[in-house]
Amino acid sequence: AGEEAARRMAGESTFDVVSDFDQQELVNALDQVRREIATRFDFKGSRCSLELGKDEIVLLADDEFRAKSVRDLVESKAVRRGLSLKIFDWGKLEPAAGGTVRQHIGLKRGLTSEQAKELSKVIRDGFPKVKPVIQGDAVRVAAKSKDDLQAVIAHLRGMEYPVALQFTNYR
Repeated sequence: AGEEAARRMAGESTFDVVSDFDQQELVNALDQVRREIATRFDFKGSRCSLELGKDEIVLLADDEFRAKSVRDLVESKAVRRGLSLKIFDWGKLEPAAGGTVRQHIGLKRGLTSEQAKELSKVIRDGFPKVKPVIQGDAVRVAAKSKDDLQAVIAHLRGMEYPVALQFTNYR
């Protein structure tokens, strides 16, 4: 905290680059999918389920076709609730009990150390007046000018990146 206070006295502003998602919005999206499956005619009598675990969703469906339909539903409900499709890591469809199929959908949260290093380098290379510091699974970006920070955010938003990026704790 002392380092943070010293930085602010020097007139620096900061923000954090993180990769995360709103857990409650994901829960809501999955609830919407379950309700739609329960009422849709083309799912009548089917055995489709979505189980949300700590860092993955397990999809169970009658067959590949229904699994694909459920995936489409999950993606459309997620987007409508402001979730990035990059949070989902869709595993392979595998056979499960009773002729059904199972799919593990990993949930990506936090930057890997490789991603944090890569983003720091991108920021350092493009914005010499800005200081990126890796902090666990996030990158804190500091600069004297808020305009420089805004430029970094705009640049990162415009980048094609394999994980969803958010910008938090802007001070």
